[in-house]
Amino acid sequence: MIQTTMFKNPLAEEFRSAKTAEPCILVIFGASGDLTARKLMPAVYNLAREGQLPSHFACVGFARREKENDVFRQEMHDAVSEHSRVKPVDPEMWESFSQQLFYHQAPFDSDEGYKELKIYLDRLDQQLHTKGNRVFYLSTQPSYFCDIIGKLKTHGLIYDSSESSKRWSRVIIEKPFGHDFTSARALHSNISSYLDESQIYRIDHYLGKETVQNLLVFRFSNSIFESLWNNRHIDHVQITVGEDLGIGSRGRFWEEAGMLRDIVQNHMMQLLSLMAMEPPVSLKADAIRDEKVKVLQAIRPFQLDDIHQYFARGQYGEGYINGSPVPAYRSEGNVAENSVVETYAAMQLYIDNWRWAGVPFYLRGGKRLPKRATEIAIYFKEAPGVLFPQSHRKTASNILVIRIQPDEGISLKLNCKVPGLSSQIQPVKMDFRYGSYFGATPPEAYERLICDCILGDSTLFARSDEVLNSWELLTPLLECWRNDPPSNFPNYSAGTWGPAEADLMLSRQGRAWRLM
Repeated sequence: MIQTTMFKNPLAEEFRSAKTAEPCILVIFGASGDLTARKLMPAVYNLAREGQLPSHFACVGFARREKENDVFRQEMHDAVSEHSRVKPVDPEMWESFSQQLFYHQAPFDSDEGYKELKIYLDRLDQQLHTKGNRVFYLSTQPSYFCDIIGKLKTHGLIYDSSESSKRWSRVIIEKPFGHDFTSARALHSNISSYLDESQIYRIDHYLGKETVQNLLVFRFSNSIFESLWNNRHIDHVQITVGEDLGIGSRGRFWEEAGMLRDIVQNHMMQLLSLMAMEPPVSLKADAIRDEKVKVLQAIRPFQLDDIHQYFARGQYGEGYINGSPVPAYRSEGNVAENSVVETYAAMQLYIDNWRWAGVPFYLRGGKRLPKRATEIAIYFKEAPGVLFPQSHRKTASNILVIRIQPDEGISLKLNCKVPGLSSQIQPVKMDFRYGSYFGATPPEAYERLICDCILGDSTLFARSDEVLNSWELLTPLLECWRNDPPSNFPNYSAGTWGPAEADLMLSRQGRAWRLM
């Protein structure tokens, strides 16, 4: 018999959202893993403290290790205490929240374990009135995705989509969704035999970040910018995803993935499509995702003869981060001593449609760069130099920067006259920061995304054609790099902005990466 005690949430009334979520049970596969401790459980706790969870709710951790409910609850308390954006943990709030946490032990491939899970969830439905609604979060290695989903379907834990008016089931799938176009298509085909597309929530946590969500509002509710958002006014666009960290304990994963698979194929392509998309006909999920897919389909296919001109890859050597020495990638744990896996990737893309014809998009992402920074920089075309010769100014173009992380915000660089008798022109910056203006810490990305899944809103999740189009674009580059391994790795020092080839890619056209 499952023992439960229901406590009133002391914060529910104060923070209740205008959205109403239906009762449900969230089942996290891989509940003993790092992602659950660092991101998922703190996110669920913060949703509870802000009144965003359903009034009838339970969270069940599913993992292979044996432990009792009380042990699992204490482990999750410790994880929330360390990783939550809101500290310290409120004792009264935790007492209420922890009574909704449960644990189920079984191997991921055990039929008996899923039979027992169904019985367990049915009992919770009766006691907590969760009405049979389910969210299954797959926080596991990708090799388990098909097995887990297949067994959930076999044992009646996933319902047919036709039952959604009575009860519903949804599955959140962590990246990576495949490792190239062929594997992604095969994975999609397998999963689609058990699930309708409306039940699949492919998560990319970048889409849950506050500044990424604001892209649509910024573009389509401010006519001053949307009217300039085209090739008549924009010279080029730079998208940067930089991290000062190395690969840490993820050596085995990184040896199979690399920067192109782990960051470019998902995070950066999502940022690109949101930045470049046409106005959707509505704010419904499919209307927005339709426009994102059109961007991906319009990207000019790679010509392998141009690989060395329009693409650059790198791997960090030893160097210094914030004054402290750090090892080279090949010296990290579980990394081959002669590894040719890239920790840096840069490329030049063109979107062949009427809005963006001729505008280059420069993308770069790397590990062990000087700072952690994710941003979109839009460079506007120069004003004619008839009135103000180049000798009188220190900058030539206006730059609009959308900072995704950290220090989320938006800045605009303008040219202004320096006070005095001379006609010297100097750039100045208008800067908006979310934290200082709104005076509150924005929710973590996983909070928004878990909440949206419970609400059945798939806007911020990737649809199958988005994923497949992205893989179709990048797979030829992956194959080319595999067939032509680099001979100069490592080719940039930790603590620098990447290899010289990336700088050369822009300098050939008289441009340079933005200094950050």
